[in-house]
Amino acid sequence: MQDLIRQLLADLGEDPNREGLLNTPKRVEKALSFLTSGYHADIDDVVNGALFTVDYNEMVIVKDIDFYSMCEHHLLPFFGKAHIAYLPSNKVIGLSKIARLVNMFARRLQIQERMTSQIAKAIEEKIAPQGVGVIIEARHLCMQMRGVEKQHGQAVTSAMLGAFRHNKQTRDEFLSLMRNKPS
Repeated sequence: MQDLIRQLLADLGEDPNREGLLNTPKRVEKALSFLTSGYHADIDDVVNGALFTVDYNEMVIVKDIDFYSMCEHHLLPFFGKAHIAYLPSNKVIGLSKIARLVNMFARRLQIQERMTSQIAKAIEEKIAPQGVGVIIEARHLCMQMRGVEKQHGQAVTSAMLGAFRHNKQTRDEFLSLMRNKPS
């Protein structure tokens, strides 16, 4: 990969041998390996057995999970917050594992819409809840730095499965709790 980065620097009109760029190919390779580490992650390893049988059937929400991802169209970052809720059937997942699932899917070349669905489906597959809701709010540097150059635009996507899709009251409760920020 480092040879490709050196060639890219030269193609951009830079001198890959100048002092400030000598170690850039190594740094870029390391950064890209980290930013795409989600391809090598396994859901079962991420969850690491943190699935618990419990008699609880009220909504569980983890909100304001920061994430950073890379747009697959321009290889530019998009970043924001993920808000996730589910209604357990008879299992819950460790709360930190939800954030780890977000990271796993964010650390791939992505589009926000796919990432939103992947997170919801992973939770659905792991604990078979009554329903899952995922909302992602993100700012895309491909929109801010190039193209339309809109600095304050934000994209919001959602995936509603099970009770969150079929039960308006459940969906409305989730959306209401998302709007209520702690004081």
